[in-house]
Amino acid sequence: MKKVGIIGGGAMGSGIAQVAATAGHSVVLFDTKIEALSLSKSKLAKVMVRLVEKEKLTSEEAEAIQGRISYADNLEAIAESGIIIEAIVENLTIKKSLFSSVEKLVSADCILASNTSSLSIASIAAACEKSERVIGIHFFNPAPLMPLVEIIPAIQTSEAIATEARSIIDSWKKVTVLAKDTPGFIVNRVARPFYGEAIRIMEEGVADISTIDWAMKEIGGFRMGPFELTDYIGHDVNYVVTETVFKEFFYDPRYKPSFSQKRLLEAGRLGRKSGHGFYDYREGAVKPEPTTDIALGTKIVNRVVAMLINEAIDALFLNIASAKDIDLAMTTGVNYPKGLLAWADEKGLETVLAQLEELYNDYCEDRYRPSPLLRKMVREQKNFF
Repeated sequence: MKKVGIIGGGAMGSGIAQVAATAGHSVVLFDTKIEALSLSKSKLAKVMVRLVEKEKLTSEEAEAIQGRISYADNLEAIAESGIIIEAIVENLTIKKSLFSSVEKLVSADCILASNTSSLSIASIAAACEKSERVIGIHFFNPAPLMPLVEIIPAIQTSEAIATEARSIIDSWKKVTVLAKDTPGFIVNRVARPFYGEAIRIMEEGVADISTIDWAMKEIGGFRMGPFELTDYIGHDVNYVVTETVFKEFFYDPRYKPSFSQKRLLEAGRLGRKSGHGFYDYREGAVKPEPTTDIALGTKIVNRVVAMLINEAIDALFLNIASAKDIDLAMTTGVNYPKGLLAWADEKGLETVLAQLEELYNDYCEDRYRPSPLLRKMVREQKNFF
């Protein structure tokens, strides 16, 4: 089995290290900060104790998993790895510099992978002399619990590397989907309206945040409402992904960020991690009660879901991924109650198109333009499945 090198000792890197070690690999977790490595090691020990208590692992298995991970603050420690997965800050310049340095240390057949959620794999690969061995392997947080992993070959990536990388991640008992190297890949592209359209509805005064969250959970069937979820993710993460996707799609208004979320970020109200975001999490704070109006809630859900479906259809139209992988990504990557293309079939494509056209006519904004594929399928009276 290949030795696995993980770069970045934060929550994501530590989670990926746990997954690889659980699958039987010898793992080196590298970070420049010794305190980050110490924290990663102590957190893993606590996780292992809980898993043993829940009888998901024996104490011997837990000890073996921990024993397979070594911690290093010297980059040379990853030199003998057969596959390296980078999980550091979402900054293209920093990632390119790192990949250029790492390539000089490892063997010629070592796979170099980035866990980036929205940056160009082609740009990262361009920093390497052997760019054909670079690929995107995008886990979702927390990596040990979330089943989905997006596999993203760059235009330079060889087919052999793409096949081998996917096979490795499949062997880790993950659900893999293949995505084109475009901003946000599948999940972070298709999911933008879940946040963006909900915020737009709030900004327009159609409903407040607690009502929108209530509607999306109780009527829409989503596990978390959009405002709860952005607070949970952190606005320093969620807003930056939105901003990146917007910029990388040449400022397509479909992905336009909101001032409401930008102001939260500027104010340091990052969500749960800071004690205040859209909601107030400080001691003694009272969570606002929703308006449980079924007609209003249905209107909210129909609008957000129509936008999500349209985004999924456009991803299929532009060959970002297969219909099967798009639906699989949204149900396993962000726990949507249904695959969006299957949901479109269920609602009726004519209904979805009518909802989008009504929004487009009301706002006269390109944000609401229906996908050409949706129009075509309605004309031809076809379904996705």
